[in-house]
Amino acid sequence: MISITEEIVVPSPPELVWEVISDPSAVVSCIGGAELGASHDDGSFDGTLAIRFGGLRVNFAARISLDLDESAHEGRLAARGADGQGATRFSAGATFRVVEGDTPGTSRVFCDGEIKLNGKLAKLIESGAGMVVSRMTKEFTDQLVQKCAASAEPIEAAPAESHATVSPARVAAAPAEPRAASAGTPTAPPRPAGLFARLRAWWEGRRSRRAGQAPQRSGTRSDEVLDQGGRR
Repeated sequence: MISITEEIVVPSPPELVWEVISDPSAVVSCIGGAELGASHDDGSFDGTLAIRFGGLRVNFAARISLDLDESAHEGRLAARGADGQGATRFSAGATFRVVEGDTPGTSRVFCDGEIKLNGKLAKLIESGAGMVVSRMTKEFTDQLVQKCAASAEPIEAAPAESHATVSPARVAAAPAEPRAASAGTPTAPPRPAGLFARLRAWWEGRRSRRAGQAPQRSGTRSDEVLDQGGRR
């Protein structure tokens, strides 16, 4: 018979540690050589574990049941199976619980269990069990700490993306907004409207071009009309 008594310290709060350790798939991923198989109607599931004892590698297959007490953060595991050749059979039972650690934000995991072996390889496995359990406990602890730390990392919200698009054709067709005149920038005078206004503007421009010259009056009717229009 192999007895297991372990205490694991995890730098994560009990709720987070329990969330990981109560998930069979997460626990199996923390154990090297372990794989999770099919589940059954009674809640049990299949699993395999490959363990090396010195120069011998033994593959175990088992049917596993798991009972959890969520409020107390406690669980019980039971397994029964045999090695790949059927030469050695085993039955195992273990209890585990998660409690608050000595400092806030930390946890302690207690595990107590027994493994009974019968068959050809029982003596060999029992002789090397102490070293194997110590190695597997260290590997499991390292993986559990990493998983709890990864679960505690906050997920950064991705920045909101604008999905509005503007068609180049619509931009080209959009009328240009009038640009406000900056202070001190001269603006062109509005174009005169009406026949009389246009004639008066023409006459004023003519007078400015001939500044300094004496005006020559013409006796024609058109000049008289323009002269009259310029004085108004």
